[in-house]
Amino acid sequence: MKAIAVVPGRPNSVHLAELARPSVSDVPDGRGVLVRILRVGVDGTDKEINAAEYGAAPDGYDFLVIGHEGFGQVEAVGPNVSFLRPGDFVVATVRRPGKSLYDAIGLQDMTTDDVTEYYVEDEQFIVKVPQGLKDVGVLLEPMTVAQKGITQAYEIQRRLKVWRPRTAAVMGTGTLGLLAALVLRLRGLEVTAFGRTPEPYLNARLLEAIGATYVNTAERSITDAVKQSGRFDLIFEGTGSSAVVFESMQAVAKNGVLVLTSITGGDKRLEVPADRINLEFVLGNKVMVGSVNASRDNFETGVRDMSQAEAEYPGWLRQLLTDPVRGLDNYRDLFERLQNPNGAIKIFCEVSAS
Repeated sequence: MKAIAVVPGRPNSVHLAELARPSVSDVPDGRGVLVRILRVGVDGTDKEINAAEYGAAPDGYDFLVIGHEGFGQVEAVGPNVSFLRPGDFVVATVRRPGKSLYDAIGLQDMTTDDVTEYYVEDEQFIVKVPQGLKDVGVLLEPMTVAQKGITQAYEIQRRLKVWRPRTAAVMGTGTLGLLAALVLRLRGLEVTAFGRTPEPYLNARLLEAIGATYVNTAERSITDAVKQSGRFDLIFEGTGSSAVVFESMQAVAKNGVLVLTSITGGDKRLEVPADRINLEFVLGNKVMVGSVNASRDNFETGVRDMSQAEAEYPGWLRQLLTDPVRGLDNYRDLFERLQNPNGAIKIFCEVSAS
């Protein structure tokens, strides 16, 4: 069985590895689910792992198989699997429980512990995708990142007893930014999304199609936009730019929340109005929170929102799937497109047909 893998710590080591095909018996207690991968998306995480910025091989291996955005179809199930059947379309959650308190209560995405053709997994970590979403199911994992960040914002604001956000900003208009804008629009918020690409721009047209506003920061800065429209009740940041993070901190309204989901690697230094930012956060009861990965609940709400999106904006999600690469053997092409996206929204590998 083929798998796309990297050697952690060695830059640009992406290669095809050979692995034994798994079996449902590999999972104890008869709860194994064998899944044939149909599609797998790639994103900045895969690029950064291949650049040796982070990542570690599992025990007993000197390589790490990538492909956390997998979408597949159940091929076989163990005798004690209760709700999945061969033929079901599924996505696996990403993190597995460690030993912290959060892991014990099913929130392994909050843990404090430090792509193949097939995989086998315990059914508790597999989420069923409706037949009607099979063409866009590969978007579920990135959708869950938006789901968790926005859900966390609402959970935090329960401290206010009554919090009804009206306006939201999304920093970044790639796949994650578009999905975050969609989630916020489905919740009835006025959404402004900030990106760096001049129009005409497919991503801008997609935002306008769901009733969001696109701002090109090369023409109008975040600060200028805030002066015109006011500060935002909720900001979802996903650019990977520390400069945008600090601009976003100054764009949050009183009693507002800034959700950070991007990793800003490197050692970039900035000069910022630290005293003013601190003063406004304290006097304005503002919150800034980091969010990474997602729990099973976020996967399940992601399925519901994707279903709602298909009903309200038919065909919108499909337009995000811009760059398919056919077959694992073309993994170099996959990573070349990831390195130089040239307007791509979601780059993904068609591993096999359903």
